[in-house]
Amino acid sequence: MRAGLISPMAIVLATAVSGCETLPRADAAAPDYEGVETRLLDGDLVNFHVAMRGAENGEDVSDYAECAAAQYALIRGYGFARHLRTNIEQEGGVWHGDAIYTISAQLPRGMRTIDAEVVVAHCAENGIPTV
Repeated sequence: MRAGLISPMAIVLATAVSGCETLPRADAAAPDYEGVETRLLDGDLVNFHVAMRGAENGEDVSDYAECAAAQYALIRGYGFARHLRTNIEQEGGVWHGDAIYTISAQLPRGMRTIDAEVVVAHCAENGIPTV
């Protein structure tokens, strides 16, 4: 084969591989969202404690806390929240998240802000419960 030419078999293989999708494992259990505890710390500062089973990783727990924070902001009549921190741990198959957010009527400064309506809609689409 001359340099620069691609064999027909290489094209067939490349096409077959490019059409592959990653599918969820059949044996993977759906997450079990075990609840949210919300504590108003001071004015616009809110603490969310979430618990769940079946999380694939800490990001699932963070997403759950973010969904709770977004819904809480909307319930309080605010449209935005800013993530300050989330601590995550796993014990006995249960994942726990301890997150702190500020809520506000206007887009707060910072890089970790969320539009509450957009996040709540995303959570609903992905089956993640809110407050």
